[in-house]
Amino acid sequence: MLKLFKNLKPYSLSVILVFTLIFVQVMAELYLPNLMSDIVDKGIAKGDTSYIFKTGAFMLIVAAIGVGCMIAASFLSSRIATGFGRDVRKKLFTHIENFSLNEFDRLSTASLITRTTNDITQVQMVLIVMMRMMAMAPMMCIGGIIMAVSKDPKLSLIIVFAIPIVVGAILLVARKGIPLFKTMQKKIDKLNLILREELIGVRVIRAFNKQFDEQERFNSSNKELTQTAIRVNQIMAFLMPFMMVIMNFITLAVIWFGAKRIDAMSMQVGDLMAFIQYIMHIMFSLIMVSMMFILIPRASVSAARINEVLETSPEIKDPHGNKLETELQNQRGTIEFRNVSFSYQGAAEPAIKDISFVANHGKTTAIIGGTGSGKSTIVNLIPRFYDVSGGNIFVDGIDVKDYTQKELRDKIGLVPQNTMLFSGSISDNIRYGNPSATDEEVAYAAKIAQADEFISSMPQKYDSQISQGGTNISGGQKQRLSIARALVRKPEIYIFDDSFSALDFKTDAKLRKELALETVSSTVIIVSQRVSTVMNAEQIIVLEDGKIAGKGTHRALMENCPQYREIVASQLSEEELK
Repeated sequence: MLKLFKNLKPYSLSVILVFTLIFVQVMAELYLPNLMSDIVDKGIAKGDTSYIFKTGAFMLIVAAIGVGCMIAASFLSSRIATGFGRDVRKKLFTHIENFSLNEFDRLSTASLITRTTNDITQVQMVLIVMMRMMAMAPMMCIGGIIMAVSKDPKLSLIIVFAIPIVVGAILLVARKGIPLFKTMQKKIDKLNLILREELIGVRVIRAFNKQFDEQERFNSSNKELTQTAIRVNQIMAFLMPFMMVIMNFITLAVIWFGAKRIDAMSMQVGDLMAFIQYIMHIMFSLIMVSMMFILIPRASVSAARINEVLETSPEIKDPHGNKLETELQNQRGTIEFRNVSFSYQGAAEPAIKDISFVANHGKTTAIIGGTGSGKSTIVNLIPRFYDVSGGNIFVDGIDVKDYTQKELRDKIGLVPQNTMLFSGSISDNIRYGNPSATDEEVAYAAKIAQADEFISSMPQKYDSQISQGGTNISGGQKQRLSIARALVRKPEIYIFDDSFSALDFKTDAKLRKELALETVSSTVIIVSQRVSTVMNAEQIIVLEDGKIAGKGTHRALMENCPQYREIVASQLSEEELK
């Protein structure tokens, strides 16, 4: 947790001010019992009314100073903790944005969401308490002991016996509670994962009448979290009553032995009253410490989870310096795969093996193959979502690892297999590819993508709102908007990853015809399972089990590639082939 608190550096002066205010508050609170003692022993005992009023007025001033410092410290500590939480969330989010897909696969999206929200909130909450209680408790405890000893050293021996008992109880509870807090955060991760899956897959769940099964799965995970939380609370619930019992016994012991000392004329009544107050201060400071031991273990687990993300170094890093400044002036968009292999983490077999091909500028290269043949893997390697396990990928004769990620991805217009739209207007979603695009450019991109017709039929046209994930439009409409988003970018390289699967054959044909004219000066990569979508490409690459089974035009592959002929035969009739 201390590592995470390094982010408090911008608030150093504010933190020092909080500690100063708390110190003044503690001094005021420790001084009040002494004034009360003087009122009893010097004022009430001697009947000096003026001394009582004078000292009482001074007590009110001291109390007001203490309250003022407490309010100011609370306000400042809340501002510091809120700012700290904001800064850490920003830092965490920025760091996560640099992760490759490997890091997302390893840490999981659900866990990253929990760490960015729940975990940071836990640390933020404990920071407020720490700045108040952790600063106050030792000051109050040490000050109370000093003042108690100054009143009566012999009676102070009671504290010597009490403190070890309290500290032992706190340590025992902490030892039992910390492992359970770690378990709780893992169970929260699991619950978030299940909830996320169920919300995203609600249509599939309903289609297969699996609502009851999913309820059972959620309830099971929820029950596990609840049971763990109950066990934690049971352990923590023991601490506070125990502390109160100890405090009451100590108070009784002080009154008992104090009365004997007053009877023996070794102590005054006012001093005994002040001593009891100091004992209360000492015990309350220990109670504050015990409360910290309730909060800190969970916060420390959360802090460790946050630090794990921050300390995870992204697998994909930009090269040092801008070595490509002169080369980038002649951008062309030619892609070359040279003996490329890639394996996913934990996979027994490589996803692709020894892949070599060239996708030339101004030409269309199509990739076809069965499920699991490695088509999407190739797509993910070009923009460097993953780094190759072996071989090299070149864009314009330069290894993709020598580009910065921004330089590389600025050259690419990607239409992913799983279409992703954002909440906002249709215009906003298309402009996502080029924020500076004019209304005319947006409309032109939509026209090429065959999206203008359904957009024009909407009441608000391009200002029509898209719900999160594009759930209020059809799959084909989502694909066309995604294609328009890539077109408005006007990149050198277009990558269409099974981007026409939801389109009818008529729309598909019209779209490809328009695309052919629009992308004549660009490199086009088309990944598809439809033969009709790829058969007119200048180069078709046939994948099977992660290897290239054939490469060439449609006509050439029909002659010399059995795998391609098999795919064609399964989709097209003899009449269509003629």
